[in-house]
Amino acid sequence: MKLYYSPGACSLVPHILLIEAGLGYELIRTSTKTHQLEDGGDYYRINPLGYVPFLVLDDGQTMREATVVSQYIADRVPEKGLAPAAGTLARYRLLEWLSFVSTELHKNYSPLFDPGMPEEAKAIFRSKLIKRYTWLDGELKGRDFLLGNGLSVADVYLFVVTFWAGVVQVDLGSLANIQAFQARIGSRPAVQQALGEEGLLRK
Repeated sequence: MKLYYSPGACSLVPHILLIEAGLGYELIRTSTKTHQLEDGGDYYRINPLGYVPFLVLDDGQTMREATVVSQYIADRVPEKGLAPAAGTLARYRLLEWLSFVSTELHKNYSPLFDPGMPEEAKAIFRSKLIKRYTWLDGELKGRDFLLGNGLSVADVYLFVVTFWAGVVQVDLGSLANIQAFQARIGSRPAVQQALGEEGLLRK
């Protein structure tokens, strides 16, 4: 499989999961700003939407959207337990968390990366994020993972999105459970490997 990625973007989610799953992959770096590949090629010719992640399967079929690509990877190796079985209540709990991270966290970060966004507007989005994280901090009390029984794709998605907080000045320092979660997931060998491969390890 080929994974088109941009360092630190949400493509980091399937990158980590491919390692957790033990699946072979080829990384192809692209820029979400210039939409060019490292060899100078036009990324729009590969993915007309221009964003990442973009997964090319071994048979040439393609797949996009971080939450979908992540579940595909998890379902390739059900024995790893990265996603509950389809049709179970636990799977719907997973989808609930994926939807929350996508709509309540991920989308509220997007304006903070926009250089044209006024600071007054950014302050509004930071406030929204703090409110959501404050609620989430309570949900994480007494549990190591969102589903409570081991790492899932939702945990990896939450880790990656929350990894952005320090970049765009979202202060989560007072939320002890969030901080512990980030440290716990961030210390996993697969996460460290992916961060290293994307040049994101903090020295």
